[in-house]
Amino acid sequence: MRFDIVTLFPDCFTSVLSSGLIGKALAKQIAQVNLVNPRDFTTDKHRKVDDEPYGGGVGMLMKPEPIFAAVESLPVLSRREVILMSPQGQTINQPLLRELASNYDQLVVICGHYEGVDERVLHLVTREISLGDFILTGGEIPAMALINGVVRLLPGTVGKVESLTLESFEEGLLDYPQYTRPANFRGWKVPDVLLSGNHAEIAKWRLQQQIKRTRDRRPDLLKAWEEAKGGGDKKKESRGAEEQTGRGD
Repeated sequence: MRFDIVTLFPDCFTSVLSSGLIGKALAKQIAQVNLVNPRDFTTDKHRKVDDEPYGGGVGMLMKPEPIFAAVESLPVLSRREVILMSPQGQTINQPLLRELASNYDQLVVICGHYEGVDERVLHLVTREISLGDFILTGGEIPAMALINGVVRLLPGTVGKVESLTLESFEEGLLDYPQYTRPANFRGWKVPDVLLSGNHAEIAKWRLQQQIKRTRDRRPDLLKAWEEAKGGGDKKKESRGAEEQTGRGD
């Protein structure tokens, strides 16, 4: 997987791309990240990348010429997506990350700044993506999140592939509580079932905890999970989880 990141602040990515699993994945060439500064493609002596918006308004907009030149300087792989990180875009979620990791060989990511980019930049873009319903000073942090989320799904990044399927959002529910040694820390004990060695009961407990946690924290996800799994049967499971945890009506 090749990432081409169009950013005015390439130094922001240095630490993120050299740390942890992502750094190891890049070292093993599971993925490649190329940082491109649109300022390098300006043609005026001041290397100007922004200007005032037509019609007036607060702040400055990124000019289209340097962005177009930066993107057009890149090689074009057959399975390519050109992404603008924008609060107006599709919100990042796990299905989106899986789609990008599975279906594309090249992601060109444009990081906006100031008050955004000239609207004509959208003629380059095949998809707009957002980190959430809030505003940051630029697209660099959302781009880092996107890179991290996609690279960890690429084969070879995570040692135990099954761990990718046993976590929040992969099955439509939040993750279950997890514990490690010691079994008793400051009076907080690991649930007995996890020490029992009974794998069937452990699996049952974990599903109950997933349902409970999702109901408490993200009822919208629980509703979608129940609908996707057939509604009635899963509502019975959900009710069973309530009874098991003393949360029944």
